[in-house]
Amino acid sequence: MRKQYYSIAIDGPSGAGKSTLSERLAKELGFLHVDTGAIYRTVGLAARRRGIGQGDTKAVAAMLPQLNVELRYSSDGTQRMLLDGEDVTQAIRHHEISAWASMVSAIPEVRDFLLEMQRKLAREHNVIMDGRDIGTVVLPDADLKIYLTAQPEDRARRRYLELKERGEPADEAQTLQDVIARDRRDMERSVAPLRKAEDAVTADTTGRNQEESFQLLLSLVRDHLGELGGGKS
Repeated sequence: MRKQYYSIAIDGPSGAGKSTLSERLAKELGFLHVDTGAIYRTVGLAARRRGIGQGDTKAVAAMLPQLNVELRYSSDGTQRMLLDGEDVTQAIRHHEISAWASMVSAIPEVRDFLLEMQRKLAREHNVIMDGRDIGTVVLPDADLKIYLTAQPEDRARRRYLELKERGEPADEAQTLQDVIARDRRDMERSVAPLRKAEDAVTADTTGRNQEESFQLLLSLVRDHLGELGGGKS
């Protein structure tokens, strides 16, 4: 008997292509894509707009009860982020928001605040959820866990090209340093650190282009879960 809903957890470091590849994979399979990094970026944007210092964890925790963070989906399945009713999908992608997202994601109160939102989506839909602790904390019983990674130089190069394409100022050497620093923060934080779940499958996309990386993930899903196409839930 087919399960009511399936969940796929995709974790990995910054710049591994989790969001882009997960979104495409979800559309291919008719699943809902949940980009948890975008959720934390939204909280980070809220803290920045309120003038909260990056080390002021108490102020971040204090703002949560007044915060209204929503996920909505376009007709094509694209995730949109709303902050207090404003669509901030583009605003959260500015480069400086990365540091804010990393900061707020290490705060226990923030993770608790967002945890039920993420789990509820998995209870009510077939989901592909990407982040840094999905397979280890958010969805420990996911049907398939994938650890998506690539060498820092590859990830920095992709990030640099992405910033240039958006017309944002970018320096490739500095981008590499930012990627390495983000990895260190995410792996060494005391709350839900980035790590590979024991039962996760590693997908290393070093040297692969986007199409090759996508085919690698699609193959992993089909090998583990079979052909799961169908309408969106």
